[in-house]
Amino acid sequence: MKKENLKNRGIRNGTSRKILVHLCSCGLMLFLLVFCGCTELTGYSNESLFPQDVASVCLEMFDNQTFRRNVEYELSDALAKRIEADTPYKIISSKDRADSVISGRIVTINELALSHERETGRVLEKELELTAVVNWKNLKTGELLIDNRPVSASASYSEYQMQDFKYASTLAANKLARNIVELMEQKW
Repeated sequence: MKKENLKNRGIRNGTSRKILVHLCSCGLMLFLLVFCGCTELTGYSNESLFPQDVASVCLEMFDNQTFRRNVEYELSDALAKRIEADTPYKIISSKDRADSVISGRIVTINELALSHERETGRVLEKELELTAVVNWKNLKTGELLIDNRPVSASASYSEYQMQDFKYASTLAANKLARNIVELMEQKW
């Protein structure tokens, strides 16, 4: 009986020693990682994602290479509002006083049929896709921050919901402006 108790105690002592050694080694590794290995890693930051050497932007009117008119006004207006709201930059009307200039052109405006009425074949819902090419130049250094980058956005509309091309082009211009501002962020 005593030998069985001694064997059970030996197993328990051996198991508890293994657990103690395992915990000590895990603790040592955690200590080394925290105080030695992780000092060089960068974690979260409060720094802006936008270039710091730019404080103002001159927004030139986008050119329109399509047959649809007034979309360039909607895009330029939406982009100006989005830059003021989502970036640390101010919109300046004069190129001489601005730190950078954004320009571009609307390359294509495509309309696609999404659904048709079964009996008549009439289009029920359409999608409008805007594609623009964007440039952003730092006027202080002459560096091209965005160089001829194509950007696109789309919006759907339906005449049955009393929506028209103007409604969809405004939505797509706002989405395109958001995508352009995302391009302005630095890569990390």
